[in-house]
Amino acid sequence: MEDGKLTVRAVERALDILLCFADSSDLSLTEIASRVSLHKSTVHRLLASLEGKGFIIRDPSSEKYRLGFRIWELSANLTHSDDPAQIFLPEMERLRDQLDETISLYVSDRLERVRVQAVQSNQAIRRVAPIGARMPLYVGASSKILVAFAEPDAQEALLTSPGWPTGLDQKAFMQQLEEAKMLGFATSVEEREPGAAAVAVPILNGAHRLVAALAVSGPSNRLTVEKMKEHAPVLMEAARRMGKMVI
Repeated sequence: MEDGKLTVRAVERALDILLCFADSSDLSLTEIASRVSLHKSTVHRLLASLEGKGFIIRDPSSEKYRLGFRIWELSANLTHSDDPAQIFLPEMERLRDQLDETISLYVSDRLERVRVQAVQSNQAIRRVAPIGARMPLYVGASSKILVAFAEPDAQEALLTSPGWPTGLDQKAFMQQLEEAKMLGFATSVEEREPGAAAVAVPILNGAHRLVAALAVSGPSNRLTVEKMKEHAPVLMEAARRMGKMVI
């Protein structure tokens, strides 16, 4: 039993190391050890194992680590024919061309939302949206949609989670959720980062269950509240078409 616990702990620590590279392309041993709160000797052993399996590569000149090619081998089998991120891509590209802003697709994962697909705007000044980025589920237009249109039990679990920010005005947040459900869209202006704005709508399947949040984002000086309200019906119509593509 004790050996099993040690094995699981080692796996968890190795996965924590891999997750360090979600927002960094290369890291030193010291940086990784700091992020996972482990001794450098422990991290060095785990990195050696990951390197041996091809999941991590060490640059001999800089002595920094980066993700190995085995990660790409796995990711090649990540998408499936019924994956919304792939099914919705042509519609997202058409929407980008129509609105000339960045289009993103989000799903919720515990207290975070994850961008699973994105089509960048062609404008010189645009909102850059990297796929795989994680953001808090309590701020931003897409977060409001993902919480507002979640199943009641899932929404309750989120709002009562110990990890939910204690400083958040839950009454005001609930009002925003009610408004989003009533209007069918949600907006945000510089809620998560300065100079950025977004409008989001839900993609619902034939059973009226939430599949994902579809968002348009851009610089707040161009994507004003008035402009987002103009975009909302276009976004909602695109979401309606997308909803028909999934079960």
